[in-house]
Amino acid sequence: MFINDDFLLDIPQARTLFHEYAEGQPIIDYHSHLDPAAIVDNRQFSNIAQLWLDGDHYKWRAMRTNGIPERLCSGDALDREKYDAWAATVPRLLRNPLYHWTHLELRRPFGISGILFSPETADEVWKKTSSMLQSGGMGALDILKRMNVETVCTTDDPCDDLSAHRRHASSGDSVKLLPTFRPDKARAVHQGSAWREWVARLEQASRMEIRDLAAFREALASRHDFFARHGCKLSDHSLEAFDEESLSGEEAAALFASALRGGDIASGDAVRFSNYLMDYFAELDSAKNWVRQLHVGALRNPNGAALRDLGPDTGFDAIADFTYMAPLGRLLDRSAQQGTLPRTILYNLNPRDNAALAVLCGSFQDGVTAGKMQYGAAWWFLDQMDGMTRHLETLSQLGMLSRFVGMLTDSRSLLSYTRHEYFRRILCRVLGRDMAQGLVPDDMEMVGSMAADISYRNAKQYFNF
Repeated sequence: MFINDDFLLDIPQARTLFHEYAEGQPIIDYHSHLDPAAIVDNRQFSNIAQLWLDGDHYKWRAMRTNGIPERLCSGDALDREKYDAWAATVPRLLRNPLYHWTHLELRRPFGISGILFSPETADEVWKKTSSMLQSGGMGALDILKRMNVETVCTTDDPCDDLSAHRRHASSGDSVKLLPTFRPDKARAVHQGSAWREWVARLEQASRMEIRDLAAFREALASRHDFFARHGCKLSDHSLEAFDEESLSGEEAAALFASALRGGDIASGDAVRFSNYLMDYFAELDSAKNWVRQLHVGALRNPNGAALRDLGPDTGFDAIADFTYMAPLGRLLDRSAQQGTLPRTILYNLNPRDNAALAVLCGSFQDGVTAGKMQYGAAWWFLDQMDGMTRHLETLSQLGMLSRFVGMLTDSRSLLSYTRHEYFRRILCRVLGRDMAQGLVPDDMEMVGSMAADISYRNAKQYFNF
């Protein structure tokens, strides 16, 4: 049977590690793009297309590659039409991780095994999943519980009122739903009117008039405090351009004033202003003992026509090809020099940078907090078998795998929680093979405890959940 209980677990040690130590651990999803309102409302789904295809740019990207028109990807086609287009695409995805993920997503939470998804089986799968979804007990929150999810951290703009998070907290539900502070728009001073519109939103959210940089900083700190009061323990930042230098307070104030008046901001000045704000955010995060996540290496919206017609986050981003280790090191060092470097997770998107980023983490460990600097999980285009395996190998050889905080979904799809299972199977495959080859002790309790730590316990401790 394809995707059976021992999928990817090719030797006895791997099977024991997974089934006895990793598989049953709860899931801490510390970085996701799920809609918090859908969770707190326990949104119901009429059919699997709504779960599988709404907002899932991984699948849209594959469908386009298979010649599927946009109407059947992100467009206004009927759910069944989109589903059938996906069914026509899946058999073409052999050796792509989406083929594995699709069948894992049928297995959990639907319990469908032994069926290869294709146009020939699509009707059977549609009927089975629709019956389950429509019978109750399969809403958004229900699915999280079925997948053994303990904590979900969403990704939220500082201007968000966090109403969904507040409603969920008051419900007393066992699943934790926590916000993450994502202030990328605050740094986008080069975006002119779009940035000024965001500043106006920040004024409303903070109830502060923003006429200068000091007021801007105060408003951001106010929102940071607001997020903390509602359970936030992480910030998240996308870094797409670098400069080794930051701005002084006086230079940043002058640039801010110019931008607020509608002046044009040169790209280099915008990056240095971004550095100035990143230093400030590090101070805020450090003071509250938050974890900071830095995502590096995305090439956003290279297809201008697609951006114009469909908007961002629709499956057209790519891997950037630029060097950044020296300026990233300077960014970390400025905070370290001031004693404000928070616990930090670094993610790369270009696999070329694996070793360099893992080594850079080691340059800023403090000898106090175990695993303070984390080489983050294989991200986005790298969260497939080869990417995860290379990440584990790099971290093992250049860092400390036993302190790793494990996998995340980074997804808008509730069914993507199977990626945690995928990761755990690959982790146990790697560790089990090492045991069999004599590269680590053939001590099941010792290695199994490590697998359980990486699957769950490290994250729970690291994030103070």
